[in-house]
Amino acid sequence: MRAGRLLEPAWDTVGDPAGGWLSAGSEGFALAAVPRALWTRSQGRRLGVEGSPREPGCQVEHPTPLSPASKSLYAAAPPISRTACSPAAMASRSPSLQAESRAEGLQPAERRAKKKISDVRLSAASPRALVLANLLLLLSRCPGSQATSLNKNSLNPNSSLWDMDYEGLFHSKKILPGTPGSYKLSSLLRSNALVSHEERRRLVTNQNLTQKSKEEQLSCDMLLKLYRYVFMDAFGPKLAWSIFRFHNCDKEVNPPKIQINPLKLLQSKLKPLLLYRVLKVLRDMGVLDEAQQSKAFSLLKTQMLKTRRMLFKSEVKQSGPCPERAPHLTPWRPGHDSSRSVVIGRGEALRLESSATFHSLRIQDGGALVFADQQQLIALRARYILIQDGGALHIGSQRCPYHSRATISLYGKATEEPEVENYGKKFLGVDRGGTLELHGRKPRSWTLLDQTLYAGGLPYGSYQSEKRWSSRGLNIRIIDADTARVVAAGRFDTHLLADESRRLREFLATQAPGKVVAAAVGDSAAKSLTLETRLLLKELLHSKHILHLGYRQPWALVGILGGGPFSTTEDRKQYQGNGTTGIAIAGRDFQTYEGINFRVIAFSGWVKGIPHNGFRVEVSKGIILNLVDEVTSWLPGDRIVIASTDYSMHQAEEFNLLPCPECKSNQVKIDGSPLYLHIGEVVDGIDMRAEVGLLTRNILIQGEMEESCYGQNQCQFFSYDTFGGQIKIQRNFTSVHMAGVELKNMGQQILGSYPVHFHLTGDVDEKGGYESPTYLDNLAIHHCFSRCVAIHGTHGLLVKDTIGYDTLGHCFFLEDGLEQRNTFYHNLGLLTKPGTILPSDRNEATCLAMRSNVYGNYVPIPSTDCMAVSTFWIANPNNNLIENAAAGAQDVGIWYIFHRVPTGQSEGQYPEAQAEFTPLGIFYNNRVHSNFKAGLFIGKGVKTTKASAENPREYLTVDNARFRPHQDADPVKPRVPALIDGLIAFKNNDHGAWARGGDIIFRNCGFSDNGIGLTLASDGTFPTDEGSSLEVAHSIFVGESNNIGSQGGQNSYWGRGANGEYRTLPRNKTFPIRGFQIYDGPVRLVKCTFRKFTPTVDRYSSAIGFFMKNSWQISPQNNVSQIRMERSVGLKVFFGRSGQWFGDNDNDGDKVSIFHDLDGSVTGYPDTFIGRADNYLLRHPGCLTVPRWNGMICSGKYAQLYIQARRPENLNLSIARATYHSHPLRLQGVNRGVPYQQYQPVVMLEQAYTIHWDGRAPEDVILYPINFNRGDWLHVALCYPKEAVFTIVADIYQRQTGRVHSVKHYLAAPSWPSVLNRTGERLFYFDSALGYLFIVLQAHEARKGHSYCSQQGCERIKIVTHMSSKDSWSCALNPFLENNRRLATQHSMSQRLTVPCSQCGAPQVAITSKPSTKYVRIQIQSVSRADIQNHLKPAFIKINDDIFLFSSRGIFFLVLDACSGAVVSRRHFDTVSAINAASAITDYVQTSIEESSVVLVCSKDGSEMMGTSEMSVFTRLGSAKPIVFHKKGSFAMLGYKGQARPSWIKILNQAANQKAAFLQHYVPLMLREYKCSANSAEF
Repeated sequence: MRAGRLLEPAWDTVGDPAGGWLSAGSEGFALAAVPRALWTRSQGRRLGVEGSPREPGCQVEHPTPLSPASKSLYAAAPPISRTACSPAAMASRSPSLQAESRAEGLQPAERRAKKKISDVRLSAASPRALVLANLLLLLSRCPGSQATSLNKNSLNPNSSLWDMDYEGLFHSKKILPGTPGSYKLSSLLRSNALVSHEERRRLVTNQNLTQKSKEEQLSCDMLLKLYRYVFMDAFGPKLAWSIFRFHNCDKEVNPPKIQINPLKLLQSKLKPLLLYRVLKVLRDMGVLDEAQQSKAFSLLKTQMLKTRRMLFKSEVKQSGPCPERAPHLTPWRPGHDSSRSVVIGRGEALRLESSATFHSLRIQDGGALVFADQQQLIALRARYILIQDGGALHIGSQRCPYHSRATISLYGKATEEPEVENYGKKFLGVDRGGTLELHGRKPRSWTLLDQTLYAGGLPYGSYQSEKRWSSRGLNIRIIDADTARVVAAGRFDTHLLADESRRLREFLATQAPGKVVAAAVGDSAAKSLTLETRLLLKELLHSKHILHLGYRQPWALVGILGGGPFSTTEDRKQYQGNGTTGIAIAGRDFQTYEGINFRVIAFSGWVKGIPHNGFRVEVSKGIILNLVDEVTSWLPGDRIVIASTDYSMHQAEEFNLLPCPECKSNQVKIDGSPLYLHIGEVVDGIDMRAEVGLLTRNILIQGEMEESCYGQNQCQFFSYDTFGGQIKIQRNFTSVHMAGVELKNMGQQILGSYPVHFHLTGDVDEKGGYESPTYLDNLAIHHCFSRCVAIHGTHGLLVKDTIGYDTLGHCFFLEDGLEQRNTFYHNLGLLTKPGTILPSDRNEATCLAMRSNVYGNYVPIPSTDCMAVSTFWIANPNNNLIENAAAGAQDVGIWYIFHRVPTGQSEGQYPEAQAEFTPLGIFYNNRVHSNFKAGLFIGKGVKTTKASAENPREYLTVDNARFRPHQDADPVKPRVPALIDGLIAFKNNDHGAWARGGDIIFRNCGFSDNGIGLTLASDGTFPTDEGSSLEVAHSIFVGESNNIGSQGGQNSYWGRGANGEYRTLPRNKTFPIRGFQIYDGPVRLVKCTFRKFTPTVDRYSSAIGFFMKNSWQISPQNNVSQIRMERSVGLKVFFGRSGQWFGDNDNDGDKVSIFHDLDGSVTGYPDTFIGRADNYLLRHPGCLTVPRWNGMICSGKYAQLYIQARRPENLNLSIARATYHSHPLRLQGVNRGVPYQQYQPVVMLEQAYTIHWDGRAPEDVILYPINFNRGDWLHVALCYPKEAVFTIVADIYQRQTGRVHSVKHYLAAPSWPSVLNRTGERLFYFDSALGYLFIVLQAHEARKGHSYCSQQGCERIKIVTHMSSKDSWSCALNPFLENNRRLATQHSMSQRLTVPCSQCGAPQVAITSKPSTKYVRIQIQSVSRADIQNHLKPAFIKINDDIFLFSSRGIFFLVLDACSGAVVSRRHFDTVSAINAASAITDYVQTSIEESSVVLVCSKDGSEMMGTSEMSVFTRLGSAKPIVFHKKGSFAMLGYKGQARPSWIKILNQAANQKAAFLQHYVPLMLREYKCSANSAEF
């Protein structure tokens, strides 16, 4: 038996750093290297088995002397003994090991986990590892099967093609014929007790394995047996035996002439290298199908390249989860050389440890670049970076995020250097086989404001006033110290006018004690300032200088009226004759009841002969934001953006964060002062809290930009450089994950060059074979020049917690229309501005200017061809949108657009119209606001044909399409309702949401302050649409909320609201606001609440309205039920009036507008229809006219009569009900896109009608009874010339198939009564004297649901007329005179409802972004003494719908449990006559009110608070300072008793001369800070 010898390490930088390699020999096997780590040090000896001495039968020999290099590796250890074991000894160990494993009770995964300890010991499985090593050696040494790799350094761990997970090599227990017992070895190698994956990889990649074996014959024999096993496994034993039975290592016998397909062999589970060698043997044997050989080897090579990445992953595992700690990485400090093109490949693995600059960087052929995480900035600059063919770029990992700062800067101008094919310029590219792993810190990406941020940081805004000349005298400002509001201002010319001193004294006498007084001299104030006035100022304000104030002397003071001597600060300067004295400044800090610190400053002086004076009221000590979520991951110096909560997206504001040791975990301090109002609360039941996004990440990828636009970069539209960087990921990448990355100055105004672009990558999740699905997580993409994330021909991508801010063109963008299964979760997009790339990206100016791709001289129509830029552009409905926010786009927040066929490079990949039929993915809990056109838009498509003479518009301009979701996208199968669940839409200029198609359901939605809250348009008019369904349920609509907005930031309209206060307005000051708009239908509105729709002198505002200038039909099946109209709704329904916006209000749809009030919740009369007041087709004597609505309420049965007319197709139709024959309805009809004119009047059933034309009667007329139930009928008389001859046929038309059945011909009857008395025959009667064709139109088949037609198809009557005359013909007005009395049946109205509907309205108190949080609606109305004397209003507290009225004077407390919302305590305190009221209140608050309580306080002339000037007990309820009550004033408080101080605490303490205190707020229940018990009852 031959002993093994010690082998020297094969490499220095990549091998095991702990030591060298040990070889062991065994009988019948060649030498193999064994890692030193497989041996243990235990009491100075080496053990064969863990914890036991060497096995019997093994010979222990002393090691061979080491070389100097080896000695250095083994210096830390005593000499190594090595054991050469016989197969018998090896076999003897196996049973004991198996028994040991069973005794430990470890499952395979647990045993593998146990092997992960750092000190790996050689267990009884070690001989198996030796066998595996020797077997692999045989594979490399057998003739005809030489080891192969991509470079000469074969089997280097960084360049090997091997996938080292060899546990899967033997996966069958079968034994090949002719190899008895040989392949019992497979069970040995398959054991989970083998040494760890890492040790096996080190073992099998040792270069010494390539040494020539002296047992070559035996090696080849065993390899052939292995080949037989492999081949049998792929093709079965019969074919395997036929090929190999005569083939051995001594000689070759020509095998049978068999041709096999090698591609089938590639489906084997074997590893690529082994398959490669098997294929080579088969090729040499001549049995491969030559036509498939090259393809097989090419595919195998691709697979072998793909497995390169596993080597680096193994090193990552070996070093833990942090890639930069992988032991084989070579430190790299390349320096800066912008001319150097760097290639990292051929197995190089580098750790970048310093900043570097290159011309370009390519990472390929198994190369890897890892950023060192060493607490200092590493900045990498290059014109481009390309990762391909096994290359990898790592910055951190999912389990080990990068903690330092890393920057990748892409530089270069668009005019420099040639493009790289498929990528362009200035890019980070990931090509086939590339890996991009970027994992920075993941701070909270974005959250919501939890307290309103006011302009200037103060509830009434900051105040600033500065005057020069024209402000002579004493200038005074009165500031409320509790709110920082300037409540009064005056100028008193005490220099020139003596009477001004008296007026000043009177002014101060009207101010309540405790107010802040700020005074400043303008020019001069002393000459006529009387001594009496000076003494008064000294007494009231404790001024030290007012008695000696001189000519033109600067003086400024800030003090408290009636305060103590230390409450005043003042400053003065001596006047110099040269007119330059400097500035006297007085300032003092105060605090509001809510805890906001502010400073009042007054200043006065002379500078260069010019007087200056003024005042400032501003936040002091910084502005602190209260946020919904914990944000301790946000750091000082980080930059944030606060979204607009108004109509203009341009009110978004950026700030830097300041250090804030006093901040709680959900607070941050900002470095500036906001210019606009940003809402931080639920307003009128709608969650309008502003989004706050973090723009800073510790990994930054940016484009380096020029100072201004240059070259061909659309400089006619942009003054700044738009040629930024780009990231592009191509098909067949190996792995891409990006998390915690900031992208700035990225994207180019070039098609395909975007900040992040997945380009035709196919399925990127498990379906595409990615074990770790691809994702973008926690990215901050801002100040970019072309989109945010472009998903092109890609499916299954997760985009999560990503911000897109201040970008050009569609932000989150699906490109070709076939992209599916992508998920957008909790992303924020805001300030999405127009771009130029696609027509839909463009605004009006760019749309008109960019005409190179239109046909001929066509001039685009911007409003219809372009102007569609959207934050979320969703080109296929089968994608998921969950908890996203579209917080400001030039046009639309979220747009579901439909490609009739896939466009661009995806053309032809699905059938025509499939996207329109595809069911909607998940749409849940998304927010849309501050968008100009619409928050959500569902409908329309893009033009999918090139510009031509027939259609000259540009390719991909906005076009018509409608959403018709069906099961499996098959229009023959049932419809699948699209559910829009939890949409919040507010402050959108035009629409909160618009949706066309069906079936579509909106549920749990909130709409507020939109021009139009929601419009639902049907799939199409009949007969295009078969009768889809549209529904809105459990939703809240608000007209003008308490979010009054802010001027500026491109808000266009500022005017008076319904309550008389100024506010921002949508569209125009006169635009008619509507909550729910009916277009055509059928639509259903159920369990919805409307509030605050009140007309003003400038505009109409209605809860329910109709599409203006509507030429389409409207269905009488539109219906509403369980609707709650709150008292704040001043106009429930409005049909429009002639004038601005409505035009003549005379289009067909305008005239036939109608809906059905099923339960009377809108009108008060159940089962009634609401129509326009002048529509006599609907009217009967029992109808009630409502002039304010321009409508009427009618009972009865109503349906539609659909009329098609042809030859000619341009006639106006006049239809009149016989009862009101002098009031016909004139219809213009529609013939858009069809070769006939169509009319759709709504008619009362079981009535007679006449139809006239304004010209020669049409030759072809078809009558359809639409929405008729079986048995419903009409009598119709059509006017024709007396010589007319008719052919009349009835049939049923099945539109889905185009089939016509049940054809019946009408026969002429001698009289009209004979037609009425028909007995089954179809009859008509033509009265040639009168010129009327009489016919009965009746439905004979049953209809279901919202379908226009019966289940059998559409019943119709076709009238073909032959007329010799070409002239028009007029008929008598009413041929039914004798039947009028019988047909004019009055439908009596139902009895008016008198009891309010308790079950009506939305079930939710508020629609919020966190539906699981319940709210209570709190209203507190206090009254002052003046209010009581004038009987203006009562004092009350209202909790949801429960009102608590207070009749006695005093202070009222109402206490709620903050966890359940239940009222737990009520108490009244008489503050007028009671002596100890203050003491009683203090005792009640301290002892009777429990912790975790919401405390509501209301006053009714409670100002005579006895015996105290202030009450500090209110600080226990959340006040930042004691309360000082105003005499004869009013007080309201929303407080909380508990350890926390919630952000919703509100206090209003009004003086007698101020408006009575009123508070309204939505208070959340069961918050974590309340510390509620798990079993707290819900309210």
